[in-house]
Amino acid sequence: MNNGTVKFFNDLKGFGFIKDANSTKEYFVHSTGLKDSIRENDEVTFDLKEGQKGLSAINVKLA
Repeated sequence: MNNGTVKFFNDLKGFGFIKDANSTKEYFVHSTGLKDSIRENDEVTFDLKEGQKGLSAINVKLA
């Protein structure tokens, strides 16, 4: 389980990005990978899954 902060999330388009708390990396998140509703600057925990365009955040929950 990873920790991070929601950098951006667009409810209408259903995607955004999470900044990892332990590195400078950012991960794509799609609304299908959410366990809780998220907004910008929320602290979250998440898992990573290899997707077509690299690692994506899944199982995203509020911390």
